[in-house]
Amino acid sequence: MNSPRLRLFCATAAIAFGFTAAAGASTPAGRYLTTAGTAYDTKTKLTWQRGSSSSTLTWADAKTYCANAGTSLGGAGWRLPTVKELLTLVDYSQAPTGTTAMVDSVAFPATPLAFFWTSSPAPGNSGIAWMASLTYGAADVINVAAPFNVRCVR
Repeated sequence: MNSPRLRLFCATAAIAFGFTAAAGASTPAGRYLTTAGTAYDTKTKLTWQRGSSSSTLTWADAKTYCANAGTSLGGAGWRLPTVKELLTLVDYSQAPTGTTAMVDSVAFPATPLAFFWTSSPAPGNSGIAWMASLTYGAADVINVAAPFNVRCVR
């Protein structure tokens, strides 16, 4: 069994210090089964919101946004993803360009070049939580009052 490797990297002004999982193969055809508003990941068995929040939200507001996503996405059980779950969307075979997100652009069209909230709090500090970049495949912790984009999962 292969275990994920983590690597630390030094960020530019565009991204924060963080880590990424090891590079892998590009997203295989058929990995995501899509509807108008959702993408089902056949590998992780998670259903994702294809779009993202129309505005940036604080961590508390992001959790509320996802809890109420069933109204627009249909069905119950929508939530903010963990940092590990959100990083499964990153296609590490794509080189980070800073102009396109490192995700399957068919399953997740128009993914903003931005950071996204996760549900993962930082250990020992209730005022800090994990966020991740789908542009660079990186994650880091930040103050929960910061405004970031949101993509929900169930």
